[in-house]
Amino acid sequence: MDAKSVAGGRSAPDQGVIVHGGSLVQAAALFPDAPTPWIDLSTGVNPHPYTRRPTPSALLTRLPEPARHARLCAVAAETWGVSPGAAVVAAPGTQILLAQIMMLARPTAARPVRTMILAPTYAGHADAARVAGHAVHEVACHQASASASLEALADADVAVVVNPNNPDGRVTGRAALLRLAEAMARKGGLLVVDEAFIDACPAAESLAGDVGLHGLENALVVLRSFGKFYGLAGVRLGFAITAPAQAARLNAILGPWSVSGPALEYGVTALQDDAWRNAMIRRLAAEATRLDQRLAAAGLAVTGDVSLFRLVRHPRARDLFTALGRRGLWVRRFEIASGVGADAIRIGLPPDKAATHRLDQALQEFSSSIG
Repeated sequence: MDAKSVAGGRSAPDQGVIVHGGSLVQAAALFPDAPTPWIDLSTGVNPHPYTRRPTPSALLTRLPEPARHARLCAVAAETWGVSPGAAVVAAPGTQILLAQIMMLARPTAARPVRTMILAPTYAGHADAARVAGHAVHEVACHQASASASLEALADADVAVVVNPNNPDGRVTGRAALLRLAEAMARKGGLLVVDEAFIDACPAAESLAGDVGLHGLENALVVLRSFGKFYGLAGVRLGFAITAPAQAARLNAILGPWSVSGPALEYGVTALQDDAWRNAMIRRLAAEATRLDQRLAAAGLAVTGDVSLFRLVRHPRARDLFTALGRRGLWVRRFEIASGVGADAIRIGLPPDKAATHRLDQALQEFSSSIG
């Protein structure tokens, strides 16, 4: 199974199945001789984190105040233009919300809930639906028939669209998603739209302001991440925008003090910082363009993107993964079974000049090796 290495003629390590990005322990195990510190380009998390930090020691020594939790939800609603007919649920990351949202549609003895997911995409939604006892079906989205693929989701009890999509950056237009939400509402179904990567995209594509509007009551849930765009994945903070009755159920499951005191303060502070957000959107777009130029110089065409990552395809993607790994650069590769394809590599933005220099060296080595 080992491929010929592109760096030094040695065979590549047994890379196994990489379920998700972010595990530098796994990186070090695969490439024990790589230079350190490791540069993690595997997650799509902003490498330039929000830096205004809450400092009161009471954040660590006291339980979070319910009023502060409510304040965070109000700030999030104002920032994203949430309608008065909807509610915001804050949780320790969106990951923990996935199964809870699936349980809003409960299976019966007569028939399991049928969840359909626009694929290929992040595996967490399918996993959560199975945990909730649903029958899971993935609908492949092909560029030539994207609208037909989306329309096929209307046969589901629960339809899931990640927008922009992970890992290919595919954006589904707001108008098309609203048509699907209306179809789900007519049959008593539920559309879940995961907007984890939408912060750096045009705000007009978000459905955050459509939740709870007349005709869509209980038919639309929108997920929003915090850690990706704000570069604070370890804070563990995420949100669901839902109808009030659904929000009450989710909050009852999560229980009191579900979001830590420091996470509450990070969220309240960062979400209100319009100047930082607007400047960061511009910065990420510029850095993504420069990454495109580096990839193109190495003969790698970008086939999918958002400002936080690029997806490239190459018949020797495994060799590219190895060349980067031996330089201490951890990227996201995929198995055939993922639906993305084993020829794909997802690469995040390098955080600084030193990381960029190391990336340039690895790309040059790969480019030279394939001649």
